[in-house]
Amino acid sequence: VCIMEKQVLESSEERTFQYQDSLPSLPVPPLNESLSKYLDAVKPFLNQEEYQRTKNIVKNFENGIGKELHQKLLERAKTRRNWLEDWWLNVAYLDLRISTQIHCNMAGPGPYIEHCWPPKEGTQIERASVNIWHSLKYWDLLRTEKVAIERSGNAVLDMNQFRMLFCTCKIPGVTRDSIGSYFKTETEGECPSHLIVLCRGRVFAFDAIHEGGMVTPPEIFRQLTYIQKRCHSEPDGPGLAALTSNERTKWAELREYLIDLDPKNLTLLEKIQRSLFVVCLDDSSPHATPEDYSEITRLGLTGDPTVRWGDKSYNSIFFSNGTCSAFCDHSPFDAMALITMLSYAEKKVIENEGRWKGSDKVRDIPWPEELVFTVDQKIINEIGRTKELYYKKVSDLQLVNYAFTSFGKALIKKKKLHPDTFVQLALQLAYYKCHGRPGCCYETAMTRRFYHGRTETIRPCTMEAVEWCKSMLDPSDSTYRRLQLMHQAFAKHNKMRKECENGKGFDRHLLGLLLIAQEQGLPVPELYMDNAFTVSGGGGNFILSTSLTGYTRFNGSVLPMVHHGYGFFYAIRDDRIVTTCSSWKSCPETDAEMLCRAVFQCFQDMLQLTVAAQL
Repeated sequence: VCIMEKQVLESSEERTFQYQDSLPSLPVPPLNESLSKYLDAVKPFLNQEEYQRTKNIVKNFENGIGKELHQKLLERAKTRRNWLEDWWLNVAYLDLRISTQIHCNMAGPGPYIEHCWPPKEGTQIERASVNIWHSLKYWDLLRTEKVAIERSGNAVLDMNQFRMLFCTCKIPGVTRDSIGSYFKTETEGECPSHLIVLCRGRVFAFDAIHEGGMVTPPEIFRQLTYIQKRCHSEPDGPGLAALTSNERTKWAELREYLIDLDPKNLTLLEKIQRSLFVVCLDDSSPHATPEDYSEITRLGLTGDPTVRWGDKSYNSIFFSNGTCSAFCDHSPFDAMALITMLSYAEKKVIENEGRWKGSDKVRDIPWPEELVFTVDQKIINEIGRTKELYYKKVSDLQLVNYAFTSFGKALIKKKKLHPDTFVQLALQLAYYKCHGRPGCCYETAMTRRFYHGRTETIRPCTMEAVEWCKSMLDPSDSTYRRLQLMHQAFAKHNKMRKECENGKGFDRHLLGLLLIAQEQGLPVPELYMDNAFTVSGGGGNFILSTSLTGYTRFNGSVLPMVHHGYGFFYAIRDDRIVTTCSSWKSCPETDAEMLCRAVFQCFQDMLQLTVAAQL
């Protein structure tokens, strides 16, 4: 019987979404634990007197209104597998009224310039065809639930975000946006199968399935060539896609206006919303080297708005010199789901040396259709105004994407240090050096071991980190003391990361308590009005907005959370650390280039410390 069972188990493959229903619910941590962690986190930013005051506020909260709110939160959690999910979607994304395309979307460069595809004019369509085909194969794997389930140690991770990679789009609303997701697995039923292509202000669509079979790279090549030839020989289109870069309420109103203008426009908008993803043929040729991706990343994030659909969960951008980038709405998923898909495609591209090795036969498939919107002078004027505003805003962006190549994960692990913590502490030290004070910092932790879990906040600017920074900057401190303090800072960070991943962070808990108060129409508790809450980063005030994008060749970036802040994102590879740092030029005290260089210097300083310790 045992042998029989073993065979059955071995032959039955795991299905991508099979454990979704057995994942644990997102827990609500004990109130006293969250509050004591919060007190710990605000300490670096307060003097003795302020800290005492905040301590009293926290105590009053814990024994008073906080207790009631916590009870109500526990009640909510009883009836939901994830008490945070819909709240988070609304508060973090859908309720925002700013231009989310500029402030929230994420982008990252394709790393192909490092192996198969160095920048080269005349390769755009050929490379796009191969790349799109691998993405389509991944869509097929998801449809048939053959994408491997991700795990952290033995724990199964939630795979729900993968459903949002395809056929997903944000839809603007006057007060709150919504997400349309039309993906279905094969067992669930029909799934849209067409692609949208944006080129020179025009919009085209073609189906990725013909007579039951996937289109091949030569067939995609034919479709894209047809689109490009037409766009290059005829006048530019109106560039309607630029409207997605507006502030949300404005875009919602313009969208309604478009639909009132001609109901056919709604059909076309829905066709874009339902599409697998958007292919963007961009005429720029960003300069790029394996050590400096700055221009691709900047154009991926803030390039020509007429060839990006900002609300689409995945835009695949191909530049005219054969380089590429991904550009995504952040609301339906976090970067890791995207990176898993992109890494799959990259692996396949490498296996096939960047070429298509199959049949060159091209079936007689229907030509792409153009989606021609009915527009009037008002819409044309609005597109012009939107583009002008967009370029004004993004011209203020300073962004660098550099590789630190002296060492990477291999050496850091050899020193028995956690690579992610290594980068975070280097960033703390660099910020302290450049700005002369601690920098409140948001680092993403993943809570995917829980049902529909997304993220929790790790706050890397700890008392331990600050003590170590001070020691590093104090010439009279000994190497031994610096090393001792560094190890304490590492231990603290590693402990926080573990807690956050296990649903024991405090930021989402505090947000939940605040939202309960709001839902009950209660006044905002004093804890949230206290200066300590804001200066430590609460309420979206983190000066350093950071995330590890993993241990692959993919890195990406989001813009700073606040005007006087930085976005700092990094991928840690065996032999290098690739970082993307952004800031606003109009802020006199921040400088992305300066901070990035300082971080690189701190990497060296930290390594020196471990070397000196061994002497």
